[in-house]
Amino acid sequence: METNFNNPLASGNSIGGSIDATSAKAHQTIDQMSDAARPAVDRVATGAHLAVDKLAGAATSAAETMSVRGQQLKEAQTRITANCRSYVRENPMVSVGIAAAVGFVLSRLFKRR
Repeated sequence: METNFNNPLASGNSIGGSIDATSAKAHQTIDQMSDAARPAVDRVATGAHLAVDKLAGAATSAAETMSVRGQQLKEAQTRITANCRSYVRENPMVSVGIAAAVGFVLSRLFKRR
């Protein structure tokens, strides 16, 4: 008769059972850790969502403010252009003199460089 001490195949059932038990215990431990971590993950996710919402609100507010400021600048440009146009029509000789003086000053500034 053969003894089972040196035959690993004969003791395979006990090794397989041990592996199955260890695997089940590992799965149980992973499930417990997952259940324990879930509230923390949910809190982090909620905080991240709140931060994103806050940033989106700030970006929207900034975009609206920039849009309003842009419109105000366009209106100011239109108003200044209309004022300059009416001044030139009312004072054509003075306007030509101002343009010549500004041209002279700019030409001197750019010649030095």
